[in-house]
Amino acid sequence: MQLCTFRYLERTAVGLVQGDQVIDLSAALGGGLSAHQPMIDLIAQWSTLASRVAALASAPVQPRLPLAAVTLLAPIPRPGKTLAIGLNYLEHVQERIVGESRTVPEHQIWFPKLANAIHAPYAPIVLPRISQMTDYEAEMVAVIGRRCRHVPAERAHEVVFGYAVGNDVSVRDIQKRTSQWTLGKSFDTHAPFGPWITTADEVGDPHALEMRAWVNGELRQHSNTRLMIHNVWAQIAQLTQVMTLEPGDLVFTGTCSGVGAAYDPPKYLRAGDVVRIEIERLGRIEATCVDEADTAA
Repeated sequence: MQLCTFRYLERTAVGLVQGDQVIDLSAALGGGLSAHQPMIDLIAQWSTLASRVAALASAPVQPRLPLAAVTLLAPIPRPGKTLAIGLNYLEHVQERIVGESRTVPEHQIWFPKLANAIHAPYAPIVLPRISQMTDYEAEMVAVIGRRCRHVPAERAHEVVFGYAVGNDVSVRDIQKRTSQWTLGKSFDTHAPFGPWITTADEVGDPHALEMRAWVNGELRQHSNTRLMIHNVWAQIAQLTQVMTLEPGDLVFTGTCSGVGAAYDPPKYLRAGDVVRIEIERLGRIEATCVDEADTAA
């Protein structure tokens, strides 16, 4: 199933995407989901709601809307945690970037993308005033389905609710100022993902998906999730040794080669550029880049 968060007539709801239509689950489930975090509620209650949602999918009458009539938001507009792994594809580790000498890390490298970075799948990406080095990173995003701690890798599949397409937008000069990447990875709008969550049962093996990214129609990134150094299960095993993961937490699982910084000269994003990312079975996200407004908050 493909589950989205959408806005329609000033109302925000969660929905089930079927072709070119959306079933309004917030309405159809009769108020069982909160208005504040309906998707997290849906995920947390999935063991009891899944059969009802499946029944709605085949029912002849239910609240349906044209997909083209709604605005898709980030599937989880305010996740509790968004964690991202760095240097997780060998081809990305090995691509030449001026001023860097990289080897495969001894341990998994993790950083957060803060809540302000979470962004809708088709909304503009804002290029910050303080840098000319904003870059794209196509990534598969895993969505945690239940509260978990100390999950062994062989059971990690049990705690994943589904998957989405993501862009780990990165401001390279800010990222590389220190050994901690948080600031360079957490600018406003720099974690778009979606367009919906595809449930894990529909995806099958998440380590066999083609991943592509285009900028202005030029194919920049093309790889397969099977080429991760640390697969999704290993990532979850590592994270849950440190912290409790909760329903709706996001895991950005790493990018492949072809980032803008690796070109000679570098191909950083500029206003008007259109970034499109597609992952097999998960859909696509697309955004136009815009300069940050010259105003103060």
